[in-house]
Amino acid sequence: MAPSPKPWPGSLAPFGFPVFRAIWLANLASTIGAMVQSVGAAWLMTELTPSHHLVALVQASVTIPVLVLGIFAGVIADHYDRRGVMLAAQITMLIASTALTLFTLFGAIGPYLLLSFTIAIGCGFALNAPAWQASVRVQVDRQHLPQAITLNTIAFNLGRSVGPALGGLMLSLQGPAAAFAFNSASYIALIVVLLRWRPDYVRPERKPILAAVREGLVFCAGSSPVRRIMLRGFTFGFGAISFHALLPSLVRDQSFGSELMFGFGLGAFGVGSILCAICIGDVRRRLGTEKILAASCVSYAAAMGMLAYAGHPAVILAAAAVAGTGWVAALTTLNIAMQLRSPDAILGRCLSIYQAVTFGGMAAGAYILGLAADLISLKAAALIAAAWLLATALLLRFAAPMPTRDEGRVDP
Repeated sequence: MAPSPKPWPGSLAPFGFPVFRAIWLANLASTIGAMVQSVGAAWLMTELTPSHHLVALVQASVTIPVLVLGIFAGVIADHYDRRGVMLAAQITMLIASTALTLFTLFGAIGPYLLLSFTIAIGCGFALNAPAWQASVRVQVDRQHLPQAITLNTIAFNLGRSVGPALGGLMLSLQGPAAAFAFNSASYIALIVVLLRWRPDYVRPERKPILAAVREGLVFCAGSSPVRRIMLRGFTFGFGAISFHALLPSLVRDQSFGSELMFGFGLGAFGVGSILCAICIGDVRRRLGTEKILAASCVSYAAAMGMLAYAGHPAVILAAAAVAGTGWVAALTTLNIAMQLRSPDAILGRCLSIYQAVTFGGMAAGAYILGLAADLISLKAAALIAAAWLLATALLLRFAAPMPTRDEGRVDP
């Protein structure tokens, strides 16, 4: 049970819970660091190799661990103290990021070693994500859960707006090693907050790991609303990852391309995300989840079409902001829908299965679209992603509609 909150107005009510506020601020710092590291890794890969495919795999290397390890991470989140799981994940990422910094600083990094380190960081993220998302129910009252999820999304996208611009500046002034060192330092705040947090913990009944995985899979497979949510997550993730996978190459291959421009492009994506996150709650209540997802796919497809024909920096920035609104509107809507339809006893597993499916779509999209960029062209890959988003939004509206408001909802 979350502690009694101090009054905060409206959608900011979760900030009345001191634990939520402290973790939110620490996560913001960590997210900024992660975005700085992401910019550094993506741009460093463009300097290490001319292959669009390998550049796109930088994004895939972060999402693949969620696909492979995510379900087991969900079992860990349900069977063990989620605070302790989060601590272990943060320390894992701190060690991997520090090693990446040192190898880069001494000039010992190559394309495949870089991918190895980003995979290691992705493993830490895969372990952390289910425990972190499931712990929100302990940080705030259930009635404030949708607002808390939205505020966490805002923090993530604040980091997306500040981090990339800061990363681009660091790259231009100090090089990638400085960006990686900054990320290493950013984990410390969250580690300190987690060490000081002492939530009530009731040890759950633990089952063998494969039996526990099966329990989560059986629930998700047997729930029609959950199946449809996960299918929509996979199809959106497959097309939406195109922005992050293709942007480094698109910027590099333009005459105005630079690491600073790349950072500003990701920063514009974050600004669009924040603006959307601020108002998405009210819009979702008026329009419903199906219309929100359709609008997200259309806006994202438009952004990829703009990027395919970008001939000026302003076009890239405008397209990035539009993509950011679609990204947040879709993924926030899907995340809330999944949380409200997952029993507390298997919440970590349900969220990890959803994340494995969604990030699996992202990993597959990054791989296939990067391959298309090498075999056909960057422009063609961006247009393929746009066509996919439009086609799936139209077809799945009828084949796999989002659950209605009360369909499949789980009581607290």
